[in-house]
This record gives sequence, structure tokens and C-alpha cells, in this order.
Amino acid sequence: MENAIISASADESGKRRTETNVERNDPCENKARREAGLKVGDPREADHKTPLANGGSNSKSNIRVVSKKTNAQKEVQRKKREAKK
Repeated sequence: MENAIISASADESGKRRTETNVERNDPCENKARREAGLKVGDPREADHKTPLANGGSNSKSNIRVVSKKTNAQKEVQRKKREAKK
């Protein structure tokens, strides 16, 4: 299992924090699924309203349950926005 670093930033205290994303075996993804109340085998996904890479959290208030299709469309839109920068 490999980790792909998607973000490194400093929190309010100045401590460096690094967030990783490893498909389905990602501890952050599993925590988000638990917070959203998704059970094993549920095809829906936990979507972060504010991405972890942008300072979001795995708190229930930052997570919504969406279909895989909706989450994929959101990712396409994000990539288009980044390409414009």
C-alpha cells in the first residue's frame, strides 16, 4: 500500500501536517465513512464539503453522503478549475 501525499500545510500552532489519500484503504477515508454512517458494502461515498487538503476535517458537519457518480463529477469539476489557474 503506497501513500500519495496530497497536501502538506501548517495548522494554527505552526505544526506541519501532512494528509494522504490511499484509495479505499485510507484511514481518513474510513473515518469519513464512519462519521457519515456508511456501512461496509454501501456503494455510496463520503464526500468532504471542504477537502482535507484545503483545511477541512473528518467531522460530521464537513461530510456528506453522495453517489460515486456525483463524487466523480465533483472531481472533474475540481480538475477543470485547477487547470484554469
